[in-house]
Amino acid sequence: MMQFDFTELPPADRYRLLTNFIGPRPIALITTRAEAGHDNAAPMSFFNVFAHEPPLVIVGFSARPDGSEKDTIGNIRRTGQFCVNMVDMALADQMILCGVNFAADVDELDFAGLEAAPCRQIDASRIARTPCAMECRIERIIDYPGRAIVIGEVVEMHVRDDCLDAGGRYVNPSVYQPIARLHADNYIVSDRQFELKKPAAMAAREVAQAPQKAMEQR
Repeated sequence: MMQFDFTELPPADRYRLLTNFIGPRPIALITTRAEAGHDNAAPMSFFNVFAHEPPLVIVGFSARPDGSEKDTIGNIRRTGQFCVNMVDMALADQMILCGVNFAADVDELDFAGLEAAPCRQIDASRIARTPCAMECRIERIIDYPGRAIVIGEVVEMHVRDDCLDAGGRYVNPSVYQPIARLHADNYIVSDRQFELKKPAAMAAREVAQAPQKAMEQR
């Protein structure tokens, strides 16, 4: 087995190994309001749900190669809010266009041909055709040299009608098939889903826990 000492490894090699093996990573196509008033959009794959009570998502941002902050994190710091748009195959090509390192005066939604829709609780646009959009307000920002972690509290969620089952409780897996990033320019789509449950016989081996804790561990 090969060994890699991360205390000695160059940053580029650490990035390569981490992103090669930690995946697939869901993509947050984040929309914010630029200082000039137009829409900004950028995809982030260092992203996931963090908690449900309070409802938190977490996004990792890196600086540009020259050390300056990217437009998205700058907008988030200034406005205190952002919208996470989930990405499926119908949005994949436009998502990649939004990842171009444009100048700050470019409206990525307009450039990529993505229809914008207004958010209800924050001053930002959401993508009209996204399967799911989450309006977020900053809970906190944790800064590192050349990096920042943004924890956002979800204040409203928009879900496309066809993405939920008839009861409106669970996603319809035949419709909602988000794409996620693997490594380099490789992505995957969740078009092969299956159930995997703990054996019923193992219930007797479970350590007693509060219902809320049990739900978090599922």
